[in-house]
Amino acid sequence: MVVRRERKVRRQRGSRLYGWGQVGQHRKSGSRGGFGNAGLHKHKWSWTVKYDPDHFGKDGFVRPTAVTHEVKAINVGALSSLMQGRTLQQDEKGRAILDLSSLGYEKVLGGGKIGFSMVVKAPRITELAKKKISNAGGEAVQVE
Repeated sequence: MVVRRERKVRRQRGSRLYGWGQVGQHRKSGSRGGFGNAGLHKHKWSWTVKYDPDHFGKDGFVRPTAVTHEVKAINVGALSSLMQGRTLQQDEKGRAILDLSSLGYEKVLGGGKIGFSMVVKAPRITELAKKKISNAGGEAVQVE
């Protein structure tokens, strides 16, 4: 740090422009080329290329929030826990009828194992879930 009395500005106190030439050469934003990001496509292009090459253009994808919808789904293996404690209707073959749309489920997935025959009604059922239910002697019915 320079001692205060030896600083350059002490010599220039009476000069009005302090070594910056004519009036206006060290004022406002003209000397720096504009405020903020002004000129990044023009006179500050070499700075942009060197220090901020990813400034312009798009990058990535933002999914619209309106599209996202949580699908309430249940696996085939969890159907037995739904049946416990409920009085269910039976079809002519004596199989229990489980209407998942009335319980708030939208889709049946094929995860897990099923060891009994039943009729499952749901708005959407995957192919693997249909196969597992039919292999157990049951039936998968797609209902709107």
